[in-house]
Amino acid sequence: MSQTEPAVYGGWQAERSGFIGNLSGFGFILVAGAAVSAMIPIYSRSWGVAVIALPLSAVMLVLAYGRVLGLSADEWIVLAVRHQIAVATSRNVFFSGIFAPRTKDGTQPMDLPGRLARLHLLEAPDGLGGQIGVMHNSTEGTYTAICRVTFPGLALIDTEKQNARVRGWAAFLRSHCKEDSAITRISVHQRSLPDDGAALRSWTERHIAPEAPQAAVQALGELMESAGPVATSRETYLSITLSAARARLAVKGAGGGQVGAAAVLVREINAMAGALSSAGLQVAEWLSPRGVGQVIRTAFDPEAQLALSARNTAADDAKWEGAPKGLAPEVSGPAATETGWGLYRHDGAWTVSYQVRGFPQSEVYATFLQPLLRPRANARRSLSLLYEPIGPAKARQELAREKTKRDAVRKVRAKTGRAESEDERRESMTARAQDVARASGHGVVRLTALIAVTVTDLEQLETACAELQADASSAGLEIRRVWGAQDDAFSIAALPLGQGLPDRRVGL
Repeated sequence: MSQTEPAVYGGWQAERSGFIGNLSGFGFILVAGAAVSAMIPIYSRSWGVAVIALPLSAVMLVLAYGRVLGLSADEWIVLAVRHQIAVATSRNVFFSGIFAPRTKDGTQPMDLPGRLARLHLLEAPDGLGGQIGVMHNSTEGTYTAICRVTFPGLALIDTEKQNARVRGWAAFLRSHCKEDSAITRISVHQRSLPDDGAALRSWTERHIAPEAPQAAVQALGELMESAGPVATSRETYLSITLSAARARLAVKGAGGGQVGAAAVLVREINAMAGALSSAGLQVAEWLSPRGVGQVIRTAFDPEAQLALSARNTAADDAKWEGAPKGLAPEVSGPAATETGWGLYRHDGAWTVSYQVRGFPQSEVYATFLQPLLRPRANARRSLSLLYEPIGPAKARQELAREKTKRDAVRKVRAKTGRAESEDERRESMTARAQDVARASGHGVVRLTALIAVTVTDLEQLETACAELQADASSAGLEIRRVWGAQDDAFSIAALPLGQGLPDRRVGL
């Protein structure tokens, strides 16, 4: 391919999960039950038994193989039962604020709902005289550092630079696809935020020359008053997650425990500077504990964004004597949340989260995700891309399993005289091409994407969801509302805290 031609990308491969083939354990039981029910009339030689057994067998087959919105019947049953139990026990409601727990010395720790309750915010030196906030997941044994990055974008640069930046990002991911890599997860999070223009006005007031013409100053002020409140800003975060189990020797050498793990994480992120720069990413700052607190707070309470932005701008002034930038972690969580079947309510906002179930089947350009973060006056959007690097040995096993399963299905179809669909042929070709690329030195990662749309006016929610679905369709994405697990999806889609993917269910 010529350097002057834009590169195209494709070949995303969906994971196949199940007990046997695409069937879960419950689905396999349904199929076995359907087979037994169909055999009963033959052995009993009774038409009366057949009238009951055959329809029952058909119903079990429909429950096993039928799909509604991408989910099988047993998956819907599990979601519904879990949600109803949570509602009956009030586990879908969370209260903090004055109800937050206190320690023996009277201080209040960070109080977060749901799966986020297992997270603890630590403070570690960054090696440059500052402090960074590290999110510790005690259940998974992981440590996550978050940085705010700036990116010049791809749309307005020439093709050669665009291709170079994408190759730089691919090289950065590939560098972590090694055996027993300490970095177990890399997350990219971008969200659109309302901007009242306070930061712009404050900067302008400090930089207007005393001799500037009054007419020019007045015109500039009118422009900011009219355009500032309707502006939308974007924030991009990169989260790096370290597994203490994989880095146990390095952690032990750094002192062991949480201190040692944080030190190893800081060492890893400092070593990434060159690779990130090659991908066109500039690290603006590694978030301090107060910076992490602000990110959490503005996700749960969008209305707090403007007040915190104005205070942070004022804190840039050397004469400022108020609170420092950011927000204290102990007050960063929501005051209250409520999880619904397809909706998540938090403080004064409502959020609906979607999972990307299918990436474009055709080849696309590097800018194909741009429609998802178009500025909207009635809603804010968040997009999270989660990468989990896979080591060479495990990648070889995974891809070999994928090829074997697809080849077996093709052989069975050929023996039974059924025609092979074009989708199956393309999936088999993609699996083989990925194995060839792996053998040539390329890395393999698990990738998922989640999108959240948040509104502060409930009447605008369905309109905002419809607009998001239309933009996702324009990008060639197949998205699905995360029914029955909106709180878990929010923790990934709307927060850059490095929450991970579920373990893959390996089929036979």
